[in-house]
Amino acid sequence: MGKKGFKDLLVWQTAKDLAVRVYRISESQELKKDFGLCDQIRRSAVSVASNLAEGDERSSDRDSVRFFYMAKGSVAEVRTQIQIACETGYLRKLEYDSLEAEYEQLAKMIGSLIRARSQAPSH
Repeated sequence: MGKKGFKDLLVWQTAKDLAVRVYRISESQELKKDFGLCDQIRRSAVSVASNLAEGDERSSDRDSVRFFYMAKGSVAEVRTQIQIACETGYLRKLEYDSLEAEYEQLAKMIGSLIRARSQAPSH
C-alpha cells in the first residue's frame, strides 16, 4: 500500500486499524450473538481498507478514485450498522461513540484523498 504517497498509507492504516478494532469489539460484545449484523459490520469495515488498497494499486488516478468512493460508501455502511447495533443494545454507547467519531474522521480523510487524486494531473 502506498505507491502514491504517505497520505494514502495513512488513510489505509487508519481504515485497517479500525477494521481490526471492529473485529475485536464484535468478538467480545453482545453483538456476536447476532451473527447477521456482526458479519455485516465486519464485512463493511474490511471493505473500507480493502477498497483503499485496491484503489491505490490502480494504474490511473481516475480508477483509484472510483475505489476510494467505494471505500467511503463502506464507511457509511459501517456507521449505519454500528448505530443499529448500539440502538438494539448489542454495542455499548461508549464504544459506539468512539467508533462513530473515528469513522467520521476516516470519511473526511477519504474525502481529502479523493479530492487530491481527482485534481492530480493525468498520466
